Amino acid sequence: MSRTKVIPIPVLGRHAVNAYLLLGRHPVLVDAGTPGSGRRITEQVAAHGVDPRDVRLVVVTHGHIDHFGSAAELRRLTGAPIAAHAADLGPYRTGRVREPYLPTGPMGRLMARHPQLHVQAEPFEPDLLVQGETGLADFGVDGRIIPTPGHTAGSVSVLTDDGDLVAGDLIANSFMGLLKGRPANPPFHDDPLANLASLRAMLDLKPVRLHVGHGTALGPGRAARWSAAEQRRLERRAARGRLGVRRQDPDGKPVRGARAG
Repeated sequence: MSRTKVIPIPVLGRHAVNAYLLLGRHPVLVDAGTPGSGRRITEQVAAHGVDPRDVRLVVVTHGHIDHFGSAAELRRLTGAPIAAHAADLGPYRTGRVREPYLPTGPMGRLMARHPQLHVQAEPFEPDLLVQGETGLADFGVDGRIIPTPGHTAGSVSVLTDDGDLVAGDLIANSFMGLLKGRPANPPFHDDPLANLASLRAMLDLKPVRLHVGHGTALGPGRAARWSAAEQRRLERRAARGRLGVRRQDPDGKPVRGARAG
């Protein structure tokens, strides 16, 4: 088994939006940034001594525009197939996120008005449709894709055999990464309690660090303490009927009537 190195690839700002380069026997990219950021990502891949055409797979963690926006472009630039979960096929096939966004707090309510979150990305069809745990050994990385629903129905994370968890938007740093190392919610969750359950399930696997879509890496101890406090907060909001959830039909598609809290 070769050790996998996890390299953050900033897409916006220094840490506001991240993709990740996994360097094992072969390189794998996790997440695809905002629309039009494919060249920026491949230039950074090349700056780390990797020919972008050697990338074996692009893993998209979920159907939000800042994570799948340049997936189709990256497939053209690298020649690599795209892996993504079946439950977020709607956004991938249309290039549009499920709306309305369900904010997790004041930052989300402010960001939900930003026009760049409502643009249409180039649609794509995943080459590898994830529905359960999926090994990455055939693509050159000792690790696996694990479904972690809650942030969106089709959210996934990547856990390497070395214990690095590339967590997408399971958890973030405060203020879109401006407060480094401080756990927080990302601006939006479709189902906050389900997301927290996914986070706890990942922490039970004993990762050594969590690499997030917004901010710098978090230690598992601090993430666990935050998640315990967040569980209590969410349960209080749910008891008052103030917890927003995007309900899904039996096929995993959103239904009308999603309620923001």
